[in-house]
Amino acid sequence: MNKQTSIFSNIKGDLSAGLVVFLIAVPLCLGIALASGAPLFSGMIAGIIGGIVIGFFSGSNLSVSGPAAGLTAVVLAAITKLGAFDIFLLSIVIAGAIQLTFGLLKAGTVANYFPSNVITGMLTAIGIIIIMKQLPYAFGYDKSSESTYEFIDAENTLLAALNHISLGATIITILSILIILYWSKLPKVSVVPAPLVAVIAGILLNMAFSGSAVLALGDNHLVRLPVPESFNDFLGQFTLPRFSAITNKEVWITAATVAIVASIETLLNVEATDKLDPLKRYTSPNRELKAQGIGNIISGLIGGLPITSVIVRSSANINAGGRTKVATMTHGILLLVCTALIAPFLNMIPLATLAAVLLVTGYKLCKISIFKEMFKNGKYQWVPFVVTVVAIVFTDLLIGIALGMAVSVLAILRGNIKSSYYFRKEKYQSGDSIRLELAQEVSFLNKASILLTLDHLPANTTVIIDANKTAYIDFDVLQTIREFKEIKAPQKNIQVVLTGFKDVYKIQNSPSLTNEQQTRITNGHVHTIASGNHNDLLKELQLN
Repeated sequence: MNKQTSIFSNIKGDLSAGLVVFLIAVPLCLGIALASGAPLFSGMIAGIIGGIVIGFFSGSNLSVSGPAAGLTAVVLAAITKLGAFDIFLLSIVIAGAIQLTFGLLKAGTVANYFPSNVITGMLTAIGIIIIMKQLPYAFGYDKSSESTYEFIDAENTLLAALNHISLGATIITILSILIILYWSKLPKVSVVPAPLVAVIAGILLNMAFSGSAVLALGDNHLVRLPVPESFNDFLGQFTLPRFSAITNKEVWITAATVAIVASIETLLNVEATDKLDPLKRYTSPNRELKAQGIGNIISGLIGGLPITSVIVRSSANINAGGRTKVATMTHGILLLVCTALIAPFLNMIPLATLAAVLLVTGYKLCKISIFKEMFKNGKYQWVPFVVTVVAIVFTDLLIGIALGMAVSVLAILRGNIKSSYYFRKEKYQSGDSIRLELAQEVSFLNKASILLTLDHLPANTTVIIDANKTAYIDFDVLQTIREFKEIKAPQKNIQVVLTGFKDVYKIQNSPSLTNEQQTRITNGHVHTIASGNHNDLLKELQLN
C-alpha cells in the first residue's frame, strides 16, 4: 500500500534537497545542450520546465526531470538533418503531444515489452557517443563533427582535436575529472556536489591562466549565454518553433523518435526511482507520460530541449533528503533565478569543464563492468546488447534499437513457442493458494503478462511459482519475480514459494513443501493460459 505524504510534511529537507539538485543540474543542463549541438540557453529552459511544470503535474514525489544525456544523439542528428533549431522545436512540441496521447490511451505499460538488454545497449551506445563527441572540447578544440557518428573524421572531432590541443583546456579537463571522481571521498566537504566544485575550479583556473598566452582560453572556449539587460531582453532569449514546417515529413519522423525514446527512458527512470523511494510509493506510468507530454509541449514552444525523467538527479534528490515534489519544483525555481540573474557568472565556465562532467556521465553509461555483466548473463543477453551498441554507434538510434529487438526476437524464436506459464488455483484450509507453473521457455515477451498477473494477485494468499519444467527464463522475468517477492508481496501479505529455479538464475528456492501441501498441489485442477493472454487469467482471479 502506498504511503501518502503531505506536500509540506518535509519542507526543510525538500528545500535543502532542491538546492543540491539545482547545483548538480546547472552544469548538466549546459553540458547536455553543448553535447546536443543546441543553444546552451535551451538546456536551462528544459531544466526549468522539468522542475516546475513536470514537477507539478507528475505523480512522482521524487523523480526529477530535465534535459537527458540519453537524447543527445537524437537531438544532435535531428538538428543537423532539419537544418535549423526552430524547426527542431516544432518536433519537440509534436513529440509532447504524442506523449500526452500515450498517457491518455494508458500506454504506460509499453516499457514492459522492451527487453533490458536492448535498453542497456541503447544507454551504453549513447555513453560512447557522448565521450567521443566531448573529447574535442576536452582538448580545447571548439569544432565538432556535423555527423553524430563521424568520430575520426580527419577534418573534425577526434583526430583534429589531437592536432589542436590546448594545454590550458586539457589541464582544466583533467583536474575537473579528478574532482568529479574523488571529491565525494573527502570527509565533511563532500556535501557540496562535485560537479559544482569542478565548475568553480575551472573558472578559477582559467582566471589564473589569463596572463599566459599558452594557457589562457579564448571566449570561444567558454559558455556563451546571452546576458539580459532588462526583463524584455530576458524574454527575448526564448525561441518560438517554426510552425510553417508542419508539413515537413522529417519533422514528424523526428517527433516520433523523440516521443518514443523519451517515453521509454522516462518510464524506466521513474520505475528505478520508485525502487529507491524510502517510503516505497508507486508512480502511475500513464500520469507520468501525461506530465512529460505537457512539459515537452511547453519546452518546445519556448525554445527548450526535450525532457525526460533523469535518474542521476532523481537519486541525488533522494540521497539529499527529498521526500515530496517540493524538492524538484524548488530546483526548477532556482534554475530560473540563476538564468535570469547570474548569466555573467555562467559565461565564465570553460567548455572543458562541462566536457569533463559529460565524459564522466558518458563513462557511467558505458563502463566496462556493464559489458562484463551482460556477458555473464549469457548469450540471450549479450548478443542483442552488442548488436544494439554497435548499430547505434555506427548508424543511428532507431536503427540500432530495431536491430537489437530483431535479434532478441530471433533468439526467442529458436526456442519452443509455448505458454509462459500454467495457472492453478487451489483451496487450502488456511486460505487461497495460487500456483504458477512456468513453461519450458519464458521470454521477455511474457514479462508484461506475468507482471500484470502478479500485480493482480489477491492479498493474504500464497503463490507458488514453479520453475521445475523450464529450460530458459529471460533475465527480465527473473527480475520481475525477484521484485515481486522482495517488495510487492510483503505489502499485500502474500507468501511467495519459489521452487525449481536453477542456480544459474540466481534466485533462491524456498524450503521444501510439506507432504500435505504437495498432495493438495498434485490433486489441484490446472487451467492452461495461452502465452501473453492474461485476460482470462485476470478474470479467473476476479471471479474467485
